[in-house]
Amino acid sequence: MTAQTIWQAGRFQIGLDEPKIMGIINLTPDSFSDGGTYSRSTAAALAHAERLLQEGADILDIGGESTRPGAAYVPPEEEWARLQPVVRELAKWKVPVSVDTRRTEVMRCLLGEGLADIINDVAALEDEGAVDLLASHADIGICLMHMQGLPENMQNNPRYEDVVGEVAGYLKNRAEVCTAAGMDSRRLVLDPGFGFGKTLQHNIQLMRHLPELQAQTGLPLLIGVSRKRMIGELSGEADAGARVYGSVAAALAAAARGAAVLRVHDVKATVDAWRVWRALQ
Repeated sequence: MTAQTIWQAGRFQIGLDEPKIMGIINLTPDSFSDGGTYSRSTAAALAHAERLLQEGADILDIGGESTRPGAAYVPPEEEWARLQPVVRELAKWKVPVSVDTRRTEVMRCLLGEGLADIINDVAALEDEGAVDLLASHADIGICLMHMQGLPENMQNNPRYEDVVGEVAGYLKNRAEVCTAAGMDSRRLVLDPGFGFGKTLQHNIQLMRHLPELQAQTGLPLLIGVSRKRMIGELSGEADAGARVYGSVAAALAAAARGAAVLRVHDVKATVDAWRVWRALQ
């Protein structure tokens, strides 16, 4: 486990002495994992959020833009329109709220109204103005993710000489950009970006070498492999919604290698599996 035992996340200090479960709420009509089930109404999204908490989620992660391979462009205004009715309500709940966005404009709307505790950015704050904006909000948690390319092209023949070293080097550099801007490192966690510009073999190498990646970066790792293509490739399950068992196995593999946060769709299955696995060690 990383030496950093607290993640400063807005209103909350999240203990990382054991893996925390981040439950996913997709507000996108083209979500790969649920086909847009929770984008149809604010009530449906909030009911799902309540269910995730009842199942044991420690953090809720809300996204208004699909970043799956080949995803269509979504204007920031549309992303914000999807997010705001849900995050306005969740901000009243006593739970850490993470928003999955890579747009400075959307971040500014969220932070200006105090509607997020964590910014979970697949682009690692590379959007113009994002670093300065987050530096001006001293307590907000940040997840910096590695992605080779962009969602529309990232799976077009991704290449690495040393996937673990290159991902670690990028994430370490982005963390240093943040701390150089005045951000406390206790606000930061890092995501290797499984499936974001990686082949199956790249993903396997990253999972096998999570301890080395964490040691090279010196920061806690957030791991998101739930229902992804790699799970389907390894299990033979084509239906993303039916990849529960493979996803739980991958989450336990990440936890066993020191992951601090597990980002998952199937909260109860993951929580139950973690409790049993931990008790039997």
